[in-house]
This record gives sequence, C-alpha cells and structure tokens, in this order.
Amino acid sequence: MKTAQDIKVNNVVLIDGQPWIVQKADYTKSGRNSAIMKMKLKNLLTGSTSETVYKFDDKMDQVMLEQIDVTYSYSMDNVYVFMDEEFNQYELSADDIESVLPYIVDGMTDVCKAVFFEGKVISVDLPITIVRQIVYTEGSARGDTSGKVMKTAKLSNGTEIKVADFCNIEDWIEIDSRTGEYKSRAKAPV
Repeated sequence: MKTAQDIKVNNVVLIDGQPWIVQKADYTKSGRNSAIMKMKLKNLLTGSTSETVYKFDDKMDQVMLEQIDVTYSYSMDNVYVFMDEEFNQYELSADDIESVLPYIVDGMTDVCKAVFFEGKVISVDLPITIVRQIVYTEGSARGDTSGKVMKTAKLSNGTEIKVADFCNIEDWIEIDSRTGEYKSRAKAPV
C-alpha cells in the first residue's frame, strides 16, 4: 500500500475493486489545513472520469497491470481483434479502445500493448509515434510563409488531423498517438 502522496501520474490504483489510472495529481498544502492530493482519475473498465481529493496520508492500493505485445488483426461489427505472437486473439469493443480508434487502420503493422486486469484485456495502447498515409488534403496556400502554417488532412480511415502546409496526398506522416498531433513527414513503412 502506498500513501496518496506517493501516487504519481500514470500509476494505476484500486478504488472500490476497480482499476483507475491517475491522469493528474496535484499536491496542495495551505497554511491551516492539512496537505491534500487533488487527483483526476479515469476508470479503466468503464472509461468514466472523476476528480477527487485525498488526504496526504490516505492509503491506496497500487496495481501493476500486465501488458503483452499484440498486433491488430481485423474488425467486425464494432469488435476489434488483436493477436499476440502465439496467435491468441483478444477481442475489444470500440468503447474499450475509443482513444486509439482514430489510428486503427486495416493492414497496420504497429506493435501495440494489450493491457490486462485480472486476466481480462481492458485496453490497447499504440506506440507513441505511428506512421499513417494522407489520402486527401487541400493544396497549400501560395505565399503564406507567416510561420507554422497548418491545414487539414484525411487519413485512410477517415480521421482528420492538422498537418504542415507542405504535406500532400499520399505523403506518409508521423503522428503522436497520445495527442493526435502531426510530428513530421516520414518514409513509407516497410
């Protein structure tokens, strides 16, 4: 068991038998009152979020989640199937992988991490940097050199992101999967 002060961002804690990931943790100490930890939590099973306050010395159970490498296989009727190296299949609903869903494309070869809680897969994490191809974007605006000029581009699964003005149709780009932001142009994956 750890005290609330020892819990950091991205730690997973057990609250009422459910795993919650800490998205934000702020320590606050005011003059007269006791020290507190303000936390923003996300339930890994339901996806709901909560902001709560704990006393500085409240005891919390930290959970270590098991992770294994998987690759995307296929989807059918809002169910996404991932496979590990031993050809075991793990099915997740669209709700379970809502945060990474915009970057799931047929034929992707990214090695993802399947996250397990009590033997059940609860989510999938993509690599931090992923490479995708632009299927549509408008032409660049001539003469606009005022700085970091961005425009909208569409990926093969319909996801739209902002890219640099010099990116064109069929260009491969790097995307930060945590924020969904364009990073740079890239070479086609092999």
